[in-house]
Amino acid sequence: MLVFRQLFDPQSSTYSYLLGDRASNEAILIDPVFEQAARDMALLRELELGLVTTLDTHAHADHVTGAWLLKQRLGGKIAISAASGAEGADIRLGDGDRISFGKRHVTALATPGHTNGCMTFVLDDESMAFTGDTLLIRGCGRTDFQQGSAHRLYLSIKTRIFTLPDDCLLWPGHDYRGLTVTSVAEEKAHNPRLGGNISESDFAGYMEHLGLPHPRQIDIAVPANMICGRLTDGVLATEGPGWAPATFTFAGFWEIDPSWVEEHGTALQIVDVREAEEFAGPLGRVPGALNIPLGTLAARAGELSRDERPVITVCRSGARSAQAVTILKKAGFDKVANMAGGMLRWRALNLPTQDARD
Repeated sequence: MLVFRQLFDPQSSTYSYLLGDRASNEAILIDPVFEQAARDMALLRELELGLVTTLDTHAHADHVTGAWLLKQRLGGKIAISAASGAEGADIRLGDGDRISFGKRHVTALATPGHTNGCMTFVLDDESMAFTGDTLLIRGCGRTDFQQGSAHRLYLSIKTRIFTLPDDCLLWPGHDYRGLTVTSVAEEKAHNPRLGGNISESDFAGYMEHLGLPHPRQIDIAVPANMICGRLTDGVLATEGPGWAPATFTFAGFWEIDPSWVEEHGTALQIVDVREAEEFAGPLGRVPGALNIPLGTLAARAGELSRDERPVITVCRSGARSAQAVTILKKAGFDKVANMAGGMLRWRALNLPTQDARD
């Protein structure tokens, strides 16, 4: 079975794509974003997939790739077009090369024009293709910088992408309107820049007069992406919150093991967000916990100290307390994590429990 996820970075409107082979639990990640590495690692962990390769469709100008950081964390190889000129890749792709994950693979098609090194990655059964910035939904990548060429881009799309099966789904590198996917047939018929009988000269004229602003991140992103996102200051991001061995979840918050909470309880602010009758009920409570029901937490957040002590949220199962983390982060608390599994897991681990009589 193919595992497939489309991921989004709101800052740069970048789509990343996770593809996995469930039989082998091997996965690839296309166009990862540096700032989203913690999210991507959480998803891989939760889906029980091992990252074998990250692939970049080109050297991006609007965000820094997460390829190098993910390699440091998970060991996956870095792949990018040899024509990109990027240094530090483990695999320098040429036209027609294959990248395997388990029994599945994608084929790299050279589709230059937006940049010299642009590639489209086509799934083995040609049901899906990942076009990066070469072809967007009812649009295409710009051609006014980074070795851009309207003539090469026209040929790449017309002779490479548009020759894929009509029902092949096309997954773009960006979209700024909330659109997610298109198809070869749709773009051949309806793309205002390339569809129908639009000629190469028509397309070149269109692209020459786009009048787009200079990409805001280009002076940072391009140099970083030419070394595959490698940090030069020696500091690795997303190692954890710094104050505890917490795990980042795909839902977007830190979780902490109950055993660590028990060991460090006196140095923590433990907030139990169950209702009062639950707090006094048969499951008991974490010793020293303060009861602030979830429905009142936003209004009562001021009862918590803003000193250096981290805040740990607790409930019966870890669900309501996950929402409590979001509420406290909005209230300005930086050191906050959810206790994984709640009181059910606390009791299963036979950790000391305080009850209503204590």
